Amino acid sequence: MEQSDAEYIKMTTRPIGGLITSLAIPTIVSMLTTALYNMADTFFVSKLGTSASGAVGVVFSLMAIIQAVGFMIGMGSGTWVSRLLGANKPKDASEVASSGFFLSIVFGALLTLFGLVSINPLMHILGATDTILPYARDYASYILLAAPIMAASFLLNNILRAEGKAQFAMIGITVGGVLNFGLDPLFIFTFKMGIAGAAIATALSQCVSFAILLASFLRGRTICKLGIGRSARRPDVYLRILKNGLPSFSRQGLASVSTVALNVSAAAYGDAAVAAMSIVGKIFMVVFSVIIGIGQGYQPVLGYNYGARKFARVRESFFFTLKTTTGMITLFAAT
Repeated sequence: MEQSDAEYIKMTTRPIGGLITSLAIPTIVSMLTTALYNMADTFFVSKLGTSASGAVGVVFSLMAIIQAVGFMIGMGSGTWVSRLLGANKPKDASEVASSGFFLSIVFGALLTLFGLVSINPLMHILGATDTILPYARDYASYILLAAPIMAASFLLNNILRAEGKAQFAMIGITVGGVLNFGLDPLFIFTFKMGIAGAAIATALSQCVSFAILLASFLRGRTICKLGIGRSARRPDVYLRILKNGLPSFSRQGLASVSTVALNVSAAAYGDAAVAAMSIVGKIFMVVFSVIIGIGQGYQPVLGYNYGARKFARVRESFFFTLKTTTGMITLFAAT
């Protein structure tokens, strides 16, 4: 039995509750690990002072923008890929995946160029005070250099989940997160690189995650195949990817805007207030990661079964996810 056939049977016949849960758990772990990247930097950088800690919170908004772009293209490609796989069109799915992969690198490179050219005003817009600015600039410079890799990682992550291989995505992201915990104190304190060391540690960890995720495709462990020759030559494919991903970008973008607004408001009360908002934001990200993780476990189930025209399973998966996330939100609010 071919890999695509086995995955098709799993996604279109297994009980909905267990299937969504099995895909959601690795996704939640992946999202929590992504949140822990910044939490690790916050913890170790806090030893350098309040202004340095505030800088991590400011640059967190920048990382959220990179994530928003990566998820826009990743979700835009992934939702389409899962529908194509459900319709038994793996060749078309590979075309969409390849197109999204190279599109994410291009968009990431544009963020790098724009960010580095206008880094000082950008940091002020994101909420940096005059005392936080030097730290934020040092930290953001390396994060911006890694933007193409980060955006492409989010794309690969989403394609793996779209195929129903959330565990592969979890391994890549988790290894990078654990590595970041080890590299942070090494670069910050042992090599005495300060806040720039934290950024380098994060960038290197993201590169390792990217390499692990990409290896799944290069070693033939995925249904979708990547390659410049497989990319679409028609503009409508790229436009559809962006259109599909626009809701995700809007959600992530608004979250980033709200974080920036809070940082700007807190800056009026000093660096300590900005640092405090940074810590509170990390706590919120834990809750956010769990709820979004369940939703992203649901997405490939929805896509496969919609593509396979199994609409009864589409409805069942929707109501299962709605009840589960509502219950989780209520539980978190009560505690």
